[in-house]
Order: sequence, then structure tokens, then C-alpha cells
Amino acid sequence: MGKGERIWTAALVVIGDEILSGRTQDKNIAQVASWLQVQGIRLTEVRVVPDVMEAIVEAVNALRVKHDYLFTTGGIGPTHDDITVDAIAAALGVEVIVHPEARKILEDYYATRGGLNEGRLRMARVPAGSDLIPNRMSGAPGIHVENIFVMAGVPTICAQMLDGLTGTLEGGAPLLTETIGCWVAESEVANLLREVEAAHEGCQIGSYPFFREGKTGANFVIRSTDPETLRSAVDTLCEGLGELGKDFTPGGI
Repeated sequence: MGKGERIWTAALVVIGDEILSGRTQDKNIAQVASWLQVQGIRLTEVRVVPDVMEAIVEAVNALRVKHDYLFTTGGIGPTHDDITVDAIAAALGVEVIVHPEARKILEDYYATRGGLNEGRLRMARVPAGSDLIPNRMSGAPGIHVENIFVMAGVPTICAQMLDGLTGTLEGGAPLLTETIGCWVAESEVANLLREVEAAHEGCQIGSYPFFREGKTGANFVIRSTDPETLRSAVDTLCEGLGELGKDFTPGGI
């Protein structure tokens, strides 16, 4: 393997008693794996651990040194058994602090939702030295510390955090993107987007709805590290929009 061709790897720790008991079916393994593949990084190991401090610390310490990146999902909510932040701080030997920017994000988010209480403020706690991962959906941000990315367990929120990280990880193959804009409600084309993505391995389509001039529209951002896959996905999406009778705008609206 020549210089610059080494394969960058990632591991994932899925945290939560509800996954191990079967009450909740994990969707994040597939989601994180396919997202990493689009970045050109390989997910090579996954562990599922309970909401137990020692188990999380052990998994984090074993995997963060074996891989370029470590992702965790779960255990960063407002309740007493959400101990992921404490466990990662313990694994790294640093203290837990309230991140001022995270506190401000939560204050703003909950201003019209009953205000910050002790439980909600827990979601501003981070291991010292952390940066935040944006989350447009529910206010509470994810956390990036050293080579560890701490994500929400709720798959839709985890997806938002992954989207915020897209194209930012060192070692990934350069991401190529194309944008297609369309005056259409996202729900009308959700099946088409899923079909196009499923038919093009290593391709990811992000949908970004907007409301302008009294009309609903969306920009679709197609991403891949492979130019031919990207071109094929764009062509297939445009054909599909045409078949639905929708006008589209290459480059976005």
C-alpha cells in the first residue's frame, strides 16, 4: 500500500440497556457505518455495552487507541442513567465541565419550552477540552473530544449530528457533492430519495427543506467519493423528479 493510501478506521460503541434487552432495535450501527463509508472511512468494530460506568470506560479506552476514530451513541440525555459523558471523562482522565456554549444553546432552545431545569442542564456537561457537534433538531449538541465523537442514541438526532460532521474528518477520501433544487414538499419525494440512495452504494443524499415566497421547496445534496457514482445518482434523481412532473434546478435553489 503506497503512501497516502492507508485505510482510516473507526469503531462504534452503542450504549444502552434498552438495546441489550431488545426493547429498542438499534438503527445507529447501519447509519454510522454507511455515513463513514461515504466519508471513505471504514467502520471495523462495534461494541454494545450497558449503562454501566466500568463497561463504557473499558470499551472507550480499548477502542480509542485501536482506531483513528471512535463514535459512541446513547446515554447523553437528561436523566440520571445518562452517564456517557462521565464515563468518557473518566476514560480520558479529565473532569466534567458545563460547556458555556452548550448551556447557551440549551437556554435558547428551552426558552419557549419551559426553561432550563437541572435535568436539561445535564446535557451541557462535557469532558474538559471538548468541542460541540451541532444538532439542529433538539438543541442538545453532540461532543467531540480527542478522537471521540459522542452522539445521541435517537437515530434522527444522531443523523443530524453526523450531517454536521460530514466532510470534516481527516483521512477520509475527498467528498464530491452536487446539489439539485426543487419546488416540492420533501414528503412527496422521500421514496425517490431513498431508492436513488439505495441504488448507489457509497452515496448519500441529504434533503434540506425550505419555505420561501409562500412556497415549499428542498435542496438535495448528493455526496460520494466516487465521481461516476455521484454522476449516476444525480442523473437518476433528476430523471425521477422529471417522471414525477417536477421541475428541478441543478446547483440548487
